[in-house]
Amino acid sequence: MTRYLCAPDSFKESLTAMEAAQAMAQGIKNADPDAEIRCLPMADGGEGTARALVDATHGVMLEATVHDPLGRPITGHYGMLGDGATAVVETAEASGLALLAPAERDPLIASSYGTGELIRAAAHAGARRIIVGLGGSATNDAGAGLLQALGVRLLDGHGGELVPGGAALADLARIDVNHIDEAVRSVRIIAACDVTNPLTGHDGASAVFGPQKGASPDDVERLDHALGHFARVIADQLHAEVADVPGAGAAGGIGAALKGFLDAEFRHGIDIVIETSGLNEAATWADVVFTGEGSIDFQTKFGKTPAGVARTAKNHGKPVIAVAGHIGEGIDELHEVGIDAVFGIAPGAASLDSLLKDAARNVTFTTEQIVRTLRLR
Repeated sequence: MTRYLCAPDSFKESLTAMEAAQAMAQGIKNADPDAEIRCLPMADGGEGTARALVDATHGVMLEATVHDPLGRPITGHYGMLGDGATAVVETAEASGLALLAPAERDPLIASSYGTGELIRAAAHAGARRIIVGLGGSATNDAGAGLLQALGVRLLDGHGGELVPGGAALADLARIDVNHIDEAVRSVRIIAACDVTNPLTGHDGASAVFGPQKGASPDDVERLDHALGHFARVIADQLHAEVADVPGAGAAGGIGAALKGFLDAEFRHGIDIVIETSGLNEAATWADVVFTGEGSIDFQTKFGKTPAGVARTAKNHGKPVIAVAGHIGEGIDELHEVGIDAVFGIAPGAASLDSLLKDAARNVTFTTEQIVRTLRLR
């Protein structure tokens, strides 16, 4: 009896990680009815991490009324994992670029306040450990809005609260941390961060990520100056150096806020997911490991889910097969990170809409054919 582990990431715009795993499992069952199968949804710390870890640990998704980057009320979600003590918050959920129309993108005024509201909600729901996935934000405010949502007061020279957005940080005169939410103070924060950009400079948040959020060259210069001033005030008043911390520039500088005010631990997203999901134990159990995601190419080896799954499986000497909706260039480079074979699920020429609609069926069919081939041995 062969034991199969199905540990994919989500297939963007079509399948959650759990749905992808279940589609793989169905294909395995079709080809090998006696197989033992485990489904373990995975992620790499980006979009979909909360859902993947909730599904992997039998947790629950919770909702809270929060504010989007322009201050409009929305319903945001975060995950409470099966241990009842670990929560997962994604910055993209309340502060994401996808929440804004292209014409609305303005990092001068966009705020990370909603992400702070999700962190606060998770802490008040009983979380003792909060994983914050950094990425996909529409903001460039160095986490100022997030901090304000947690009770930090950012004051100008007249004692007034700063208005939302990164540009306002140029007017910061004083930081008051005396009113940080008590529930948040005792929570351990882990930042899932796969970039090493500092807060400011040529490789900083404004210069590297600002343009994709709508920043003009003049905006980039203005924001970089404002964030640099924020870092200097933090250093002077709180005696914390955040400007050059690797990862401080992640998610528009939210990394700096998490490090400087909440003493966050920075870790690679895939490593957090591997540890939290129990992938090591599952890979030990399995005879064959399936993984995959919507698109796979040579870049997959740089911290993406299939590479992380393969690295773990190879530590236990297990074969790894990946399936993907799209296969790009350089997949031969993935063999060096432990992926033994890669298969595309597209059945032939078809529109993108139909491929997305039929993703589950195509994953099932492809997996079934792979397992039938394996059983010819």
